[in-house]
This record gives sequence, C-alpha cells and structure tokens, in this order.
Amino acid sequence: MQSHQRNERDEQETLALTECYLQEFVAPHAAAIDEQPEALKVALQGLGDRALLALRAPGSSLSRENFYRFQELVARYSGALAFLQTQHQSAGSLLANSTNNALKQELLPHLASGNILIGVGFSQLRRPGKPLMKAIPVEGGYQLQGTVPWITGYNFFDQFIVGATLPTDEVLYGLMPLQDTDRSMGGRLHFGEPLQLLAMGSTQTVSLQVEDWFLARDRVVALQGRDRLSEKDRENVLHHSFFALGCARAAIAILQDIDRQKSLSFLSQASQHLERELEDCRHLIYQALSNRDDFERRLHLRARAIELTGRCARAAVVASSGAANLKSHPAERVYRESLMFAVSGQTQAVMEATLQQLADRAPGRITKY
Repeated sequence: MQSHQRNERDEQETLALTECYLQEFVAPHAAAIDEQPEALKVALQGLGDRALLALRAPGSSLSRENFYRFQELVARYSGALAFLQTQHQSAGSLLANSTNNALKQELLPHLASGNILIGVGFSQLRRPGKPLMKAIPVEGGYQLQGTVPWITGYNFFDQFIVGATLPTDEVLYGLMPLQDTDRSMGGRLHFGEPLQLLAMGSTQTVSLQVEDWFLARDRVVALQGRDRLSEKDRENVLHHSFFALGCARAAIAILQDIDRQKSLSFLSQASQHLERELEDCRHLIYQALSNRDDFERRLHLRARAIELTGRCARAAVVASSGAANLKSHPAERVYRESLMFAVSGQTQAVMEATLQQLADRAPGRITKY
C-alpha cells in the first residue's frame, strides 16, 4: 500500500512538473512553436531536460491513466509539441516491449532525456491493398523497399522505427536513420521536402522513398502478426482522444479570457456550457479506459471528443471576432489544431463513428445554456 501511494505521489509530482514547465516556457511561445522548428526544438528539449520523454518506458514510466493526463496537458498548451513528442514516446514504448535486449540496452537509457530521439513511420500499415513498404528476408537481415508517406520529426529525430510487411503477411518493425542515406551496397533513403500541413508545420513531417535498404537483424525492434496492429487499434481507440481533450481545454480558456475582457453574459453562458460538456466527456473517457470489452462505447466517446473539440474551437474563433483571422491569433491556431486532432490516428472505424457523430447533430437546433 505504501509503495502504491509513493508511486502515485511521484506520478502526481511528474504531472505538476509538466504543467509548470508548459505554463512558464511553452504557453508564451505557442505561436512560434507552431511555426518555427527551432522554437519547437527548444520546447522538446525542455521536456527532455526534465526527463519527460520516455514516460512509457522502464525507469520513468507513468501509469496508463497518468500518461494520458500528461498527453492532455501538452496538447492544452501546444499542439505541435504534443504531436512531435508523442512520436518519440511511441517509439520508446515499442522499444520497451521489444525482445531485442541489446537494442534496448543501447537506446532506452537515453530516451527520457532526449539525448537520443526516435520517431515512427508505420501509419502506412493501416492502408488497405498492396503494402506500401515491403520487407524481404535475406542473409543477416531484411531488404526493405517502398514508400513511407508520413514521418514526423525530420531534423529532430536521429532515427525512426519503420513498419514493413513481410511475404508471410507478418509485420516487421525496424530501426532506420532519419536522414538521406546512399549506401553503395546497402540501399538508399530519400526523404522529401517537409509537407505543407494545415497545422503544426514546424514538426517537419516528410515522406520517404526506400530503395533496396538492408536492415540488419540486430536493428529489428519487433516481428508481429498482421492482426496485432488492428488489435492494438481497438485496444487504444481512446488514445488520441486526450489530444482532442487538451485542445478543447485550450479553446475554452480562450473563450474565458475573452469573457473576462468583455463581460458579456452570453460569453459566460457559452463557456460554462462547453466546460460542463467537456468535463462530462472527459470523465466518461477516463472511466472507459478500463472497460476494454466495450469497444463500441469507447469508439463513440472518441468520436464525441472530436466533435466537441471542433465546437469548442469554433466558439473560440467566433468569440475572438475578426482578430481570429490573424494566423498568429491563439484561436486560429487552436482551431487548426482541432482539425489536425480530428484525423490523427484515424482508422476506418474512427472515421465512421466521427461522421456519424457529426451527422447526428440536429440542424438548426438552438441550445439554451
């Protein structure tokens, strides 16, 4: 009991440390972090300086619920920082669960501090049809060929974990350099220019062409059955909800700031109503985390968080009036982040549930707060 209480106290201190850092060093620079890679790099290293970059790995891990609270906090203050750091956190989780002990010993001690930064590139595994990235077993490892359409963190991360499909339909996860590389006998990696994203452009998201790349066996992080990915998507269907919840909180904070300036009753009524909705949605989502059997319920809550975040962001824009047209305005940034979080980690099931949620809202209905 004492050990459990001590662990919970330590985790609460970690969350308090996180929020203090975000409020003092990230919030004042959120606009620059959204636009400028160098500003984002400073913010990311600030998390590393506080050993907050491997929170799902041994030695610095949080409970699942508190890790989600951490993700929600970061998204509340900067969508770009939330989007970038979660790539590294995901890589850390994959490595922590790897059976490649030598690779774990090499990398895991350096992840929390950011001395080694690792991204991920396996969203293409969810695409139906012919695999975009293939792995063929060869002597000493695997030969990789294909396209990775989406890798976040170019010029931030040293390496990334790629996902590729084997002829057996198994999935290979392996470690590759995140920089252009041309090896005379080992293949070629060519990264495209950073994609012009609607939001969070500073995260340097790129595509990759892989030509005959030799991945040595000692660089393999995991081999998994094809079905494991869809199983994890079902298990983690609520995972991206916490970014949406943080974004919604940011939007409501903007609405509340404007209310304090203008003291208009309808602003107060709107912010109070949306805050009650957010607290209700948030409570149900955290409550549902432990209910792994009810996938449809958790899927509905994920879609609800997306829809609610969109309304909160639009409310912040409307309350900001014409000033929200300025790209530097917080409401404009948060609105763009809400769109990004609406499709982050999207599966077909999440798309369907989100569209159903949007279509089910009665047109023209007037809500009295």
